[in-house]
Amino acid sequence: MRIIEEVSIDMSSVIKQIKKEKEKSAILLRSIPATVTTLFVVSVICMNLLANKTLLQLDWIALDGGILISWLSFMCMDVITKHFGPGASNRISVLAAVINLLTCLIFFIASSIPSNAGDYSVFDGIFGGTWFILLGSTVAFLASALINNMLNCMIGSAFKRNPDGKLAYAMRTYVSTFIGQFLDNFIFSLIVFVGFAPIFWDGFHWTVLQCAMCAMTGAVAELIMEILFSPIGYRIVTKWKASAVGKDYLDYVKGEGTK
Repeated sequence: MRIIEEVSIDMSSVIKQIKKEKEKSAILLRSIPATVTTLFVVSVICMNLLANKTLLQLDWIALDGGILISWLSFMCMDVITKHFGPGASNRISVLAAVINLLTCLIFFIASSIPSNAGDYSVFDGIFGGTWFILLGSTVAFLASALINNMLNCMIGSAFKRNPDGKLAYAMRTYVSTFIGQFLDNFIFSLIVFVGFAPIFWDGFHWTVLQCAMCAMTGAVAELIMEILFSPIGYRIVTKWKASAVGKDYLDYVKGEGTK
């Protein structure tokens, strides 16, 4: 009986936590401006599609098409982390990953439906996707997002005197973006081009050195993009703070901390 009671208590606690998480996420989605959330989700979906194409492959470096848009994902995460906190950014990252998986499923279904209206083999090949690319991109994105958001918050908390200043924002975004992008690129490259590509793509593969250099080059490129566009991100979070954007969510989180 005691074991049954303990299990019942644990299940009740889990259900309560799930309901609380749903409520918190609902408030968050109402609080973050729709434009930022939309850009973030779209950029994640585009990264998955563009990653199907290798833009450059040399003996020491290789780059895929995802590098063209991934900077936008990290800039959105940095803006959300700065204003709403790393937990909020993690939630939106998971949401983006789920929407991306759903989009890929719809693409796959569409590519699998035969058509006599024309030759759609190229369309089917691109939008049908490859399961191990989807696996690699999802794992790499979630892992790098968690690291990026955590580092962003930790670095920002180190600026005690002026945590909302330009220097604090620049340092927290530059460092977290560079490390997060490196991990994203490296994990994805290892899973796809070292782990699965030699098996399913007739021996095509990248070396670990190419993966590392791709990750490093991509991280540098994304850092440059972050430096160029971080003033926009800083203006966004400054405006959000002045306009009390997301007050409901911030009050909710503050209330949790006082309990």
